[in-house]
Amino acid sequence: MSLASLLDPDRRWMQMALKEAERAYEAGEVPVGAVVVQGGAVVGRGHNQVERLADPTAHAEMLAVSAACQTLGTKNLAGCTLYVTLEPCPMCAGALVWARLDRLVFGAFDEKAGAASTLFDIPQDRRLNHQVETVSGVEADAAADLLRAFFRARRPAPDGRGGA
Repeated sequence: MSLASLLDPDRRWMQMALKEAERAYEAGEVPVGAVVVQGGAVVGRGHNQVERLADPTAHAEMLAVSAACQTLGTKNLAGCTLYVTLEPCPMCAGALVWARLDRLVFGAFDEKAGAASTLFDIPQDRRLNHQVETVSGVEADAAADLLRAFFRARRPAPDGRGGA
């Protein structure tokens, strides 16, 4: 762990989320990882398991939030921060509002489905009953590199024989 990450807790926790994303990558899932932190301790973690569970809701954020709720014995995650390697989609961003998280910290932006600043800004939408403070771009390069490597490996090669 670098000195910079020791001095910046958001980077330290995001590096833990990146480890979860690596677990997803190794399992053949889109490499997104998440951790929920409260008071300096991880209370929930998750990585994408959409394929393994055959469940379109098995996103890293949803699994981490569910685990945190179970750990804390509540549906209200006030006082918690979610660290996720990719900007949440509309489903996940909505769940963060309903769970009343204090903060969202994400890495890479999602140009196709991002709902925390790119296409929508659900966590900050004043029309909703709760707003989630959002910090973007933490360890964005590492998160984006992992996603690029995953999709590059699955893209057909020019000769049609699979990824490189």
